Amino acid sequence: MKYIRKCINLRAERARASRASGAAEARASYSRLILTNSHVVHDATRIDITLSDGRRMPATAIGDDPASDLAVVRVDEPGLTAVSLGDSQQLRVGQLVVALGSPYGFQSTVTAGVVSALGRSLRSYSGRLIDDVIQTDAALNPGNSGGPLVDSAGRVVGVNTATILPAQGICFAIGINTAKFVASRLLRDGRIRRSFIGVSAQTVPVHRRVVRFYDLAKESGALVLSVEENSPAKRAGLRDGDIIVALEGKPVAGVDDLHRVLTDVRMGVSCSLTVLRRTEKLDLKIVPEEAVS
Repeated sequence: MKYIRKCINLRAERARASRASGAAEARASYSRLILTNSHVVHDATRIDITLSDGRRMPATAIGDDPASDLAVVRVDEPGLTAVSLGDSQQLRVGQLVVALGSPYGFQSTVTAGVVSALGRSLRSYSGRLIDDVIQTDAALNPGNSGGPLVDSAGRVVGVNTATILPAQGICFAIGINTAKFVASRLLRDGRIRRSFIGVSAQTVPVHRRVVRFYDLAKESGALVLSVEENSPAKRAGLRDGDIIVALEGKPVAGVDDLHRVLTDVRMGVSCSLTVLRRTEKLDLKIVPEEAVS
């Protein structure tokens, strides 16, 4: 997918109007798709798009996913230039990033910083925990929501989503790998049905000796940080510190992969879960449930 190079100011009308930013995917004909935050457009009665050159036009919501705080809207407008998306799994702490947006209505504002941390967890406004979030000190303010976080090569690596106030320099963006997956499902189905196993996790590398010994398909996995009570994971015997490396035979290289596989597996049907517990490889049986939106 490719996204608009220019900064977009997005205004959604509901009981209380909100302003935010977005990035847009170039599509066939004159139709363009804009990726932004769900909390910006959810329950909106009207959405308006303003480009950096002053052009203003209405937009239509394609779908939004409160669980990941991502949404896709469509606008019919020719002549929009696009940029390529990056790979958020290749980000490293200390790497330079730039945030674009329209904080407090100041259009086309650019702030710079570094990747402060990776693998953070952030609770969305729907109550679901968003895993593998990027933390950055690139300044974000109201109006930056949904705007792109880009690397030094101009590739979009995240979608700006939140900041902690009154703290300074503690801001968060959803990894673009997660955003690409969510956007593709919203375009296909208009919503996302997810299986739920009840863990909080982050992406971690697996020691190369363990990878070679068990002939694992990936050199990383999803480290279980916590297991919810009365959840499928708890009933399956999953523990804090386990590393999930496969689900139903599909390799899990991290949290993004786990989300993708959980979206595909059948709910209420027993499936295999492969984990590393210290140096031991275990195959557990787990029955995923449908996540409550």
